[in-house]
Amino acid sequence: MSMRTRLSTAQATQQVFCVADLTLDLASREIKGCNGNHKLTPKECELLALFMSYPGRVLSRKLLMKEVWETDFLDDTRTLEVHICWLRKKIEEDCRNPQRLRTVRGVGYRFG
Repeated sequence: MSMRTRLSTAQATQQVFCVADLTLDLASREIKGCNGNHKLTPKECELLALFMSYPGRVLSRKLLMKEVWETDFLDDTRTLEVHICWLRKKIEEDCRNPQRLRTVRGVGYRFG
């Protein structure tokens, strides 16, 4: 079973994810936390829900591209990097020094 299938199953039963002081409401695509409330784009919401489903776990760029964008194409992951940047602006106190959504150099990203 893929992460996407597991996430879809979790979404069907869980409309709200809470990790630390962040709350993600899937129905409204709204994140609530120390930086206030922010609306997320559909891809931002899907990406953050995936991270919040696996806090503390390193998720590879390959896995993120496969699960969120449904592609195996990895020659250009700029789209992923831009979405990570947008998420950090909404969930980090200081997006230039991220504490919640960290880059794991050469691998991917870790949330939590």
